[in-house]
Amino acid sequence: MGHFPPAVACRGFFCTKSLPVCISRLKNLFHRKERIHMNSSKGSLRRIWFFMKGKRLHYVGAILLVITNVALQYVGPLISSWTIDRIITGGDMEVPGMVVNLVNSMGGKEFIAANLWFCALILALITGLRGVCSFFQAKLLNTASEYTVRRIKDSLYSHIQDLPFDYHVKAETGDMVQRCTTDVETVRRFISGQLVELCRGIFMLLVAVVILGRVSLVLTLLSLVLMPFAIFFSWAFHKNAAKQFKVVDEADGAMTTVLQENLTGVRVVRAFGRQEFERQKFSDAIDKLFEACKKLNNMFAFFWSFSDFTAVAQQAVTLMGAMYFVIEKDMSYGNFLLFNSYIGMLIWPLRQLGRVLSDAAKMSIAMGRVDEILFETSEYKDETPQNTKKPPIRADIVFDGVSFSYDSLPVLKNVSFTAKAGETVAILGPTGSGKSTLVQLLQRLYDCKEGKITIGGVDIKNIDRHYLRSRVGIVLQEPFLYSRSIEENIGITCTTPEPERVREMAAVASVHDVIESFEEGYETLVGERGVTLSGGQKQRVAIARTLMKDNDILIFDDSLSAVDTETDAKIREELNTRCEGITTFIISHRISTLSGADKIIVLEDGRISACGTHQELIEIEGMYKRIYEIQSMVETVEREEGTLNAQN
Repeated sequence: MGHFPPAVACRGFFCTKSLPVCISRLKNLFHRKERIHMNSSKGSLRRIWFFMKGKRLHYVGAILLVITNVALQYVGPLISSWTIDRIITGGDMEVPGMVVNLVNSMGGKEFIAANLWFCALILALITGLRGVCSFFQAKLLNTASEYTVRRIKDSLYSHIQDLPFDYHVKAETGDMVQRCTTDVETVRRFISGQLVELCRGIFMLLVAVVILGRVSLVLTLLSLVLMPFAIFFSWAFHKNAAKQFKVVDEADGAMTTVLQENLTGVRVVRAFGRQEFERQKFSDAIDKLFEACKKLNNMFAFFWSFSDFTAVAQQAVTLMGAMYFVIEKDMSYGNFLLFNSYIGMLIWPLRQLGRVLSDAAKMSIAMGRVDEILFETSEYKDETPQNTKKPPIRADIVFDGVSFSYDSLPVLKNVSFTAKAGETVAILGPTGSGKSTLVQLLQRLYDCKEGKITIGGVDIKNIDRHYLRSRVGIVLQEPFLYSRSIEENIGITCTTPEPERVREMAAVASVHDVIESFEEGYETLVGERGVTLSGGQKQRVAIARTLMKDNDILIFDDSLSAVDTETDAKIREELNTRCEGITTFIISHRISTLSGADKIIVLEDGRISACGTHQELIEIEGMYKRIYEIQSMVETVEREEGTLNAQN
């Protein structure tokens, strides 16, 4: 498009598409540019300013106090220079009239020369004022920076909750944790320290140049002769450091992911004796981080050595020039003292510019990594009154020609069936046949690519996601339990869970007696991810947790697989009594669990190969009948072995 005139390019952009598509493309174009822009230091500062809304005056006030502090810092050498040249040596008082009048009212230069303690007192007062400025500057700065970081963290955490399920499936947990902690902390350090130091350095530089220029313009220019090289070098370092900071952050995120996975899966690691493999895996991640940090530190070592050399060389050149002017009687001793005091305030802020730029590069990368999450599209972005309906969920559910694929891999192909309100629908199928995907579509964790799902005649895509999920209860095969007490885990789906109801639902899930047998009962801590409980106990706690909320649809995704047959039957009997009128989906490989369902769906290769009741399916050839016969044979053998063992 770049080869055509602008008007032709615009016509090509708009005329071939409908207006909504054009608007969408423009939005994407703007969004992409915004992302690229936000990856720069300038863009990152704009983002920080956005998050600082509400405490911006605090930050501006802190910067003004920094400027006041710098101004007071410059007054000290001026007083010392004036005292030497105008009071001690008796030179003319080339100072503002109000200062001359003040000195005369106190007894003239002779009085001050005889009472130099008065000048010392003024210097002490200035130091005290600087201390007061520093105190309030720190207070305002900390308030603004902590508030800003809190808003960033709140926005991050809130946005993560709204990201599509597919994003969480693909994202690395360790890397996301690092973005929410380490990267945000990098931003906090920059705005609470280095950004203010940048303002301080710029103001010090400007004031020093103005004051020294009035004393000796030639010497001032001489004191800046090496500074262009230092500034160019700092800028070049900033560009290279930004790239290396990104490499370090990514390596750190990868290491955090390895550590997080190892700690989370410690039971699997121990069970398979994979400690040595995990040690090597973590060592490799550490090595990559070490090499990245080593390269970055080498860059810093070269930068600081060159910066120090430049600063010292510049100071030496300036000092020799000042001594020459003093010897040639072109500069007084007081002005020499002034120049010697101010030259450090002129040179070292320029040196510090490199540190600020390097920290700015690090902050820019960190803020960019944070923005990568914040700019991810929320699953609620397209909500309108038309697609956020809240119809009754306790109604007929219809899958009509539903197809779905993960990227390019087909999972469900033209699936159609109806689950009437209050029915129990069982689903059987081999691994990878699409059983879990089917119920995920029902929760709108994903949206089907073809066909549609309706509840009570309303397309599920037009039903409010949050509302739908609040009416659906699900128990997974591997339930996630929080590192809290059993009672808190069961009651977590309710705002104010009643202890009596917690125990009632635990009894329904056949886990109440087990919990009571623990030393601390319902106050027993389950450990991270419920590691202190067996697989069956975790599943039953998860069932009790799901039953605590008011459900219109219940989904059991192979959630009784770790429970023995007798307990399974007992739980199903309780559920049939308590869940009357609730549409229930049961995914299982156990025929005894499926046999009582109103409708059984057999999925093979993403398609429905059979559908009917238990009695209907065992009378026709197919997967269901084969599994039924195998499991019946196994149960018969187990019963016979049990009888023989009892007789012996």
